[in-house]
Amino acid sequence: MTTRKRRSAKSTRRGLRSPGRPPVSRREHRLSFWLAIAAGRSSEDAAVCAGVSPPVGTRWFREAGGMPPSQFAPSSEPLTGRYLSFGEREEIALLRARGHGVREIARRLGRAPSTVSRELRRNAATRGGGFEYRATTAQWHADRSARRPKRAKLAVNAKLRDYVQDRLAGRITAAGGKEIRGPKIAWKGRRAGRRQDRRWAKAWSPEQIASRLKLDFPEDEDMRVSHEAIYQSLYIQGRGALKRELTACLRTGRALRLPRSRLSGRGKSFVTPEVMISERPAEVADRAVPGHWEGDLILGLGSSAIGTLVERTTRFTLLLHLPPMPGHGSGKRAKSGPALAGHGAEAVRDAIAGAIKTLPEQLRRSLTWDQGAEMARHIELRIETGLGVYFCDPHSPWQRGSNENTNGLLRQYFPKGTDLAAHGATDLAAVAHALNTRPRKTLGWRTPAEALDEILRTPQKDPVATTA
Repeated sequence: MTTRKRRSAKSTRRGLRSPGRPPVSRREHRLSFWLAIAAGRSSEDAAVCAGVSPPVGTRWFREAGGMPPSQFAPSSEPLTGRYLSFGEREEIALLRARGHGVREIARRLGRAPSTVSRELRRNAATRGGGFEYRATTAQWHADRSARRPKRAKLAVNAKLRDYVQDRLAGRITAAGGKEIRGPKIAWKGRRAGRRQDRRWAKAWSPEQIASRLKLDFPEDEDMRVSHEAIYQSLYIQGRGALKRELTACLRTGRALRLPRSRLSGRGKSFVTPEVMISERPAEVADRAVPGHWEGDLILGLGSSAIGTLVERTTRFTLLLHLPPMPGHGSGKRAKSGPALAGHGAEAVRDAIAGAIKTLPEQLRRSLTWDQGAEMARHIELRIETGLGVYFCDPHSPWQRGSNENTNGLLRQYFPKGTDLAAHGATDLAAVAHALNTRPRKTLGWRTPAEALDEILRTPQKDPVATTA
C-alpha cells in the first residue's frame, strides 16, 4: 500500500512545523481592546467591547504586562496602504472561490498582480494538503510574519543580564559581607497585599541600574540598556530575559503595569465634577465670609481616628469623636462588610452632621475635604445639614491649608503611632477648647473663640452675588 503525499510536500519549500490554531480574533479586535483599556475599562469589559470573551481579554492584558504593544498603542500610526487589510484579504478569498484569476483580482482591488500572487502563495492554508486561501488564516500568517524577530538585549547578553539581575534582586549583605536573609516569601503571581512581608533584595530601580551602567562600564558600549527595556523584560511574557517573579523586588511590587486612566478613577466614583474645589463659591477664597469649613482625619494605631473641622475665617476647631463600632478587632472582618474601625462613611457622616447642627445657620455654608472614602456619603450629609461639600484635587493638601496646619498642632496632643481610640469625647472637647483659646498671629493675637464670638455678635448680611 502506497501512501499518498500531500500536495504541500511536493512543493519546493521545506516542511514546516504547525504554528498551531489560528486565533479567533484579528488586529481590529486587539486595537479596540487596548483603546478600551486606555479609557480606563477593566480587562473583562474591554474584551466585551472588542467582541472577544473576557478570559481572552485577561490573557491579552497579562501577556502584554499591562501595557499595549507598540502597534496597538493609542499613539501608534495606522498601517499604511502598502499592506493588505483584512477586508482586502476577504475580497481575494471571495474572488478566488469564484474562479477569477490573479490579474482580474488585482484589477478589482487596485493592486499589482505580483502583490496578489505573493499573497496567494505565502499566506495560503496548507494543512489540508492544498493551497486553499482563507482570509482569517492569511491574516494570521501575515501577523506572524510581521513580528519583530530581534531578541531582547537582556536575553542575548548574559553579562548584562547578570548585572541587572544582581542589582535588582541580589541578596542583602552586612558591612562585613555576611548575607542577611529576609523573610521567605512565596511568589503569588500578583502584587503582595498591604502590611505583608516583602522579599528582601538590593532593589535598585531600573532607572538606577541603567544610569549606573555608564559609570561602571564607561568604555563598553555593549553594557547599555534603557530602564524601559528592563521594565518590559519584567512585565512582558515571552521575552526570555528576566522572570516575572522579580517584579517583587520593585518598589511597588506590582506584577503588572496598570494604565493611569484605570488608577485615576479607582475608588473615587463619589467625586463628580460638580463637587470639585473649582466649583466652590468664590467667597470662600478670601476668608471674608464665615461659615466655610475644612475637614480631615488624623489616624493612629489600630486604625483609630479623630475627625477635625476648622473654620477658615476664625480657625475655630471642632474635633469629632469616632469610636470603634461593636465587633471591631474581635474576629475576622467580613468581606465587603461595614467599616468597624469607626471612621467609615456612615460614621463620619453622622459625626459631622451632629457637630454642624449645633452651629448657627450662618456658620453652615460649605465643607472642603480631601478625596478620602470616608466622605462617600457626602450627598446625604448635604441633604441633612444643608452644608455644601467640595473635594480637593488629588495630592493637593495645600488646598486645605488651615486644616493641615491645625492637624500639625493636634499632633502635640495625639502623636503618631498612638491609639487615638483611648481618648473619649470629653478629652477631645478639652483639647479643642485649648486650641480655640490659644492666641493666633493670623488673628492679630486674638483667640479663635474670641474671633468667632465677635462674628456671632455682629449682624451678618448675606453675600450679594456679583456679575463679571
